[in-house]
Amino acid sequence: MKEGVYRSSDEMIAALRPSYPVYCVRTGALRRVAQEFCAGFLGDVLFAVKCNPAPLVLKALHAGGINHFDTASLPEVALVHELFPDAHLYFNHPIKVRPHIRMAHTVFGVRHYVIDHRSELDKVMQETGGAKDMTILVRMATPAAGAAFHLSAKFGAPPPDCVELLQAVRDVGLKPALSFHVGSQCVNPQAYTIALRVVRDVLHAANVELACLDVGGGFPAAYTGVEIPPLAKFFAEIKKGLKELKLPSSCAILAEPGRALVADGMSLVVQILQRKEERLYINDGVYHSLSETVSGGIRLPPRLIRLDGAPPSNEFADYTLYGPTCDSTDVLPHPYQLPADAREGDWIELGRAGAYSSALVSHFNGFHPETFIEIEE
Repeated sequence: MKEGVYRSSDEMIAALRPSYPVYCVRTGALRRVAQEFCAGFLGDVLFAVKCNPAPLVLKALHAGGINHFDTASLPEVALVHELFPDAHLYFNHPIKVRPHIRMAHTVFGVRHYVIDHRSELDKVMQETGGAKDMTILVRMATPAAGAAFHLSAKFGAPPPDCVELLQAVRDVGLKPALSFHVGSQCVNPQAYTIALRVVRDVLHAANVELACLDVGGGFPAAYTGVEIPPLAKFFAEIKKGLKELKLPSSCAILAEPGRALVADGMSLVVQILQRKEERLYINDGVYHSLSETVSGGIRLPPRLIRLDGAPPSNEFADYTLYGPTCDSTDVLPHPYQLPADAREGDWIELGRAGAYSSALVSHFNGFHPETFIEIEE
């Protein structure tokens, strides 16, 4: 076994007895999911870096066949370029910082940019000195259809505006492309069919030849209390919708999954600091790795781990989990079922914690989870 690599989270806890939160990265699982997605999707798979930018995670996905990355800021561009100099980078934030555009284009060679407004097209052209070697993806707003986060409430142009933007991109001599995002944690495969029908209408009205079509992310993870269709059903709906578009063979098809690639590939190990009746105080919370339990109602599957004394009880109880900060709002909104004799010093492993956990950590109140351990099961 390599140094710093453990066969399980239990082995890691026995070796380190951590009093701090630990992210357990299952690199083999990440490789397998990446391979499955690349094999099942009919185009290029971009990993949405914002979902989990940990180098250990990125390297595992890259080893699984992903060499295209959805980046949303210059630091993300620089991070991926440093790890994988030959990777294909896409600047997919619809509203970009001007110096970020300039550096991404001149230093890192980024040639794909997303816009959802004419002013952003002008900005990209100005900051790249009028370069003509770029593909501009117009982001289209989509109807709400079964996602936990409806991203079109913030980004995306209405379909009539997309028609004008696609034509504007063509008229200034750049390659027009189209993208959309059905929303994060979308459990409805038909959301892609609905969006692709809107794409069909936009393309008919715009009368432009697309360089690429990005069907976005949104592919879900199976959290506690959530049933999701097999990934193959999402791919089938996308394939059916694309067939109706009759795109030219030169049009590249892209997807930018985040959550579906990494949720199962990382767990979070926390320790109980104190018990007050049915309240457990742990060393991570909503200001750190667990903010999506509030913003998205995400419920992670828990498992109690005890090293010393009698094994945990076979009887279970519902507990409210409180985070470590000196703030009364640092509390998970849903009860968690754990052994009835859970106590100070026990550890809790929260599964499916790979998406939007470590990526959203703040330094609030002096707490900052930052330990990543590789689990090679």
